[in-house]
Amino acid sequence: MSDILKGLNPMQQEAVLHSEGPLLILAGAGSGKTRVLTHRIAYLIENGVRPWNILAITFTNKAAREMKERVERAAYGGSEVWVSTFHSTCVKILRREGQMLGYSPNFTIYDTADCERLIKSILKESDIDDKTYRPKSVLSAISSLKNECITPSLMREKAENFRDEVIADIYADYQKGLFRNNAFDFDDLINKTLELFRAFPEVLLKYQDRFRYILVDEYQDTNTAQYMLVNLLASRHRNLCVVGDDDQSIYSFRGANINNILSFEQDYPEARVIKLEQNYRSTSCILDAANAVISNNESRKGKTLWTDKPQGEPITFYRADTDRDEALFIADNIKRLVNRGMSYNSIAVLYRNNALSRALGEGMVKASIPYVVVRGHSFYETAEIKDMMAYLKFIYNPDSQVDLERIINVPKRGIGAATIDKISRTAVENGISSYEVIKNIETFSEFSSRSKKLTEFRSLAEELIVDSLTVPVSELVDEIYTKTGYLSELLSEGDITAQNRIENIYELKSKAADFEEQNPDDPSLAAFLDEISLVSDTDALDSEEGAVSLLTLHASKGLEFPVVFLAGFEDGIFPSSLVIFSGSSAELEEERRLLYVGITRAEERLFITCAKSRMQHGSPVFNLPSRFLEEIPRQYMRDLSFKERTYNHPVGGARAVTKPINVSGGYVVGSKPKTAATVPAKAYKPGDKVRQVKYGIGTVLEVSESSKDPLLTIEFRAGVKKLYSGMVKPVSE
Repeated sequence: MSDILKGLNPMQQEAVLHSEGPLLILAGAGSGKTRVLTHRIAYLIENGVRPWNILAITFTNKAAREMKERVERAAYGGSEVWVSTFHSTCVKILRREGQMLGYSPNFTIYDTADCERLIKSILKESDIDDKTYRPKSVLSAISSLKNECITPSLMREKAENFRDEVIADIYADYQKGLFRNNAFDFDDLINKTLELFRAFPEVLLKYQDRFRYILVDEYQDTNTAQYMLVNLLASRHRNLCVVGDDDQSIYSFRGANINNILSFEQDYPEARVIKLEQNYRSTSCILDAANAVISNNESRKGKTLWTDKPQGEPITFYRADTDRDEALFIADNIKRLVNRGMSYNSIAVLYRNNALSRALGEGMVKASIPYVVVRGHSFYETAEIKDMMAYLKFIYNPDSQVDLERIINVPKRGIGAATIDKISRTAVENGISSYEVIKNIETFSEFSSRSKKLTEFRSLAEELIVDSLTVPVSELVDEIYTKTGYLSELLSEGDITAQNRIENIYELKSKAADFEEQNPDDPSLAAFLDEISLVSDTDALDSEEGAVSLLTLHASKGLEFPVVFLAGFEDGIFPSSLVIFSGSSAELEEERRLLYVGITRAEERLFITCAKSRMQHGSPVFNLPSRFLEEIPRQYMRDLSFKERTYNHPVGGARAVTKPINVSGGYVVGSKPKTAATVPAKAYKPGDKVRQVKYGIGTVLEVSESSKDPLLTIEFRAGVKKLYSGMVKPVSE
């Protein structure tokens, strides 16, 4: 017993010693929850619980491996404890019991690509237009339904329009197809286990008795299906211990439901609640700032982190003139810290979305700072940026076989792998490039059945090549993603992944516009491609000295660093313009939780930066500092920008949480258009639809009559912009 409790604080000991009945452990950031879980399992085993009667569920395979290793070291027989993720747990159960549902034990688990192919075949068989019902978009909708345990028949009943009815039918056929192929998708691993337990009570009883003690980590991240699975398994013996932090619930876009942890005491009225509030990670200053920020949320259990550590350095805030200056400030301070003995791998740069990684990564390269993009790809390694760059390189050099093969069927044009291979073989046989084959496709009779698709591609390629001779690179990027249909395809998918990819493409356009501004003597496509090649080439970095980590705030959860830089702290970025204009207090509270996660990643030093202007969607924009800045008390900050930190957020200031604001996502920088003086300005009013050459169709939100040419606040797909009325036209024109 003394060994099990050794080194634990009083609240951690209470959590370990509570063996019977439901238990909610509210574990604040850096409070040692993994240690508590491990010691709790060891305590159960030492007090007579058989290891195989314990189920510990985590969210990642890495976390499961680490916990299993710790349990095996902490307790004799620890290897018999079932430690796994939700999905791994369900796979094991379905391998053993799935025959009762008609599946053989050697079933296949389909990945996303497999699922999309199945949906595509269903659309074809049902004569449903895959442009209207994109396979990726349909799959995303089905996944969301499964996370909420909504079946095809229930979806049909709840359908509010024709599209819902069609998706319900596709969903039903999709499930039949999975069954016919003896396959499960990722979501069905949990849903089919639930179906098994409900259809066969004796099977449920078997696993309820097998898992008499259940522990669930990161409970705030569970979705409805996971919640129902846990509660079914625990309903007999009620020895359910859940560990989580409602203040770190940041995955609603994946289906996570914060109410699962907030309502635990309603589900289990006899539950004991223990708060782990002592933080072992951060300085007192950092924790006090985090507590101050998160206290503004209403949907939370309420706890206050504290530490025995010293007060530490105040948080450094800096508002740069531009995003390039911001990257420079960060790079300079990293250099200064390293010169004082800090290692590169002790430093992290966090940001709200991946699009910001481009400017930050380039800042690292220019300062000769080694860096790595954590849990993902660097900006230029993402699929969409590789696609765009392949188009640019192909346009510049059509004889490039690699780039042609990447883009010839992206987006889908009906030019399959067999055709591409045949083109390549023909090119080799005739001693010409693949594009020369396409240019002269009429002379090759073997392509007669495919000539229509290939001539359409040829026309597109020729048009883009001609464009490249006359338009700037930033406009050429525009031409590529519009004329090829790349952007419209992403827009039709409508999920968070597609939105991130769109933001990355817009960021590439911003990079091109930035390049043109900085290289007025030679803003050519050739020079741009050369610069990108140099920026992307980090092979020579010295990995022995470590590297600075660049990662999103979402990816940073669970990690910690001695020094953290939080970049892009601006309204319209953090919180995002979508959240601000939704007017949803729940969404704004999740953004605040994301900030809380970011702040509590820092152990010793925290820098928060933003920029007065940055390139967004190919245009320079002004952004106000984040409204969350006013929630960090001044005594915890060292402000290197202004003596006063009062920023006029248009509605309700920094604390506005329920109303949408009229200005966010940036103000377009630029002079009044020359045409405004000669063309009478049309009178616009809120609600009018207008068209702008760069941003497309938007809705007028506000009209300022302070000048002869009124200034309009307009909501476009790309965000909210301020434009003079002479810069737009009514959609009827």
